[in-house]
Amino acid sequence: MTRPRLTLITLAAGAALLLLAVLYWMTAVTVHEKPAALALLKASSPAKPAPMAVFGGEGGKLHNLAEFKGKLVLVNLWAPWCGPCVKELPALAALQKALPAERFVVVAVDVGRDEQSTARDFLKAHGAGALPAYVDSNAALLRAFGGYGLPMSVLIGKDGNEMARAEGAPDWSAPDSIDYFKWLAKK
Repeated sequence: MTRPRLTLITLAAGAALLLLAVLYWMTAVTVHEKPAALALLKASSPAKPAPMAVFGGEGGKLHNLAEFKGKLVLVNLWAPWCGPCVKELPALAALQKALPAERFVVVAVDVGRDEQSTARDFLKAHGAGALPAYVDSNAALLRAFGGYGLPMSVLIGKDGNEMARAEGAPDWSAPDSIDYFKWLAKK
């Protein structure tokens, strides 16, 4: 093989490797923009602290959102009589499963039931049994967030401030949505 031909082959191989490296880097780059699947999730401006309303959990234990400070929290207010709420529950469970619990948590709060065990059974029966069942029988969270309809989701940052909210049911489990939340949880 002649020297010019060997040089040309070496340059072509180097360019191909460089192209592959660039393409790999592009697919590994984190997502910075909210995907279309989350179009219903609107930024909250100005940021305000999450409300301190109390809601119930396993064994009647009372909770508030301050317990989750340091994590990215997606509060989802739902009711069993709300069709879109029920439909989005499995997607919320899939989103929680895809992200590490030490960085991200879905707090699904049933505002339509008094009994935590009934809410837990409902979640299990509708493909969301992996989510902890919380109840807010007097709709304190819904009122504290100033909500009017269901489903309603509020994204709370690690600092305890509201980042965004959605009225309606975004596609929480779409691959782009999961990538977006992974990026947010790492920030």
